[in-house]
Amino acid sequence: MSAPLSADDPFVALAAPLRAQWPAGARVAVAVSGGADSAMLAVAAASLGRDLVLFHVHHGLQAPADDWQAQVEALAVALGVPLHSARVAVAPDGGKGIEAAARAARYAALAGLAREAGVSHVMLAHHRNDQAETVLLRLLRGAGPQGMGAMRPATTRDGIVYLRPWLDLDRARILAAAAAYAARTGWHAVQDPTNTDPAYTRAAVRTRLTPVLDARWPGWQAVVARQARHMAEAAEILAEVAESDFAALGATPGGRDFDLAAWRALSPPRQAQVLRYWLGLHGLRAPADARLAELMRQLRGLHQLGHDRDLRQAHEGHWIRCHRGRVWLEPQGG
Repeated sequence: MSAPLSADDPFVALAAPLRAQWPAGARVAVAVSGGADSAMLAVAAASLGRDLVLFHVHHGLQAPADDWQAQVEALAVALGVPLHSARVAVAPDGGKGIEAAARAARYAALAGLAREAGVSHVMLAHHRNDQAETVLLRLLRGAGPQGMGAMRPATTRDGIVYLRPWLDLDRARILAAAAAYAARTGWHAVQDPTNTDPAYTRAAVRTRLTPVLDARWPGWQAVVARQARHMAEAAEILAEVAESDFAALGATPGGRDFDLAAWRALSPPRQAQVLRYWLGLHGLRAPADARLAELMRQLRGLHQLGHDRDLRQAHEGHWIRCHRGRVWLEPQGG
């Protein structure tokens, strides 16, 4: 389907969100696993007639992975679009599990492919149903406002901008398009068994929780996705407040330290938020609630000049310490 589409073609509606997000004059990549979602994203992108390249990451986790790559190669040929592929080795990383390890390996591979292909923007096929699942998973994990904002339409990772033009699109429309494309061309999307294997966390939500919600609250995905947008807006406001608060703490250039007395003048919720912001400036995750509460307790208990106790709390390879009324962040062993 490399030829332009007629105005009444169902793929026109799928392509419209891509057209709206496509940076003017830019070469864009679509990440294609071979499944229906990413394949139809590639088809919709190709219909726009713009500078496009496809990326495929071979994880090697499933026996038919070679067949999946062959399917993606066949799709690229049918669309007349160049394809770049990468193979990765995935192993559970840091106790986070195979799903997180595969995701990290995939993003690292996509970043490498993007640099090789001279691409700065990569489109991903996440849709409304994916967004709703993400919100549920983060709620169950106790995510805060920023996490509950779930996936954003555009995010930057490793210098690459990832675009998600279909976050407001129901997957039923994508599957209908995949069926129509198969009937028209004979090309069929691959089926990843992990998508329905409840041994995997997301698949468990999809196969066990989603059917119950579908039966009791039809259309719940749209409501949850809307909630994610509201939470994302709230998180942006909190980030702006934290940035403003931090600017008033007399931080040194680079933001490695700030004034303890000025921090203490904030309300407790803003004290917590500005600490999260400070750590985030240096690429560090926020501490768990209990550890954050303990850090705040220690900071509040210090002498005003901050030198009557040796506060030294470890966090992600760094030390948080206080000296002469300044709260510092420094690498361990540095």
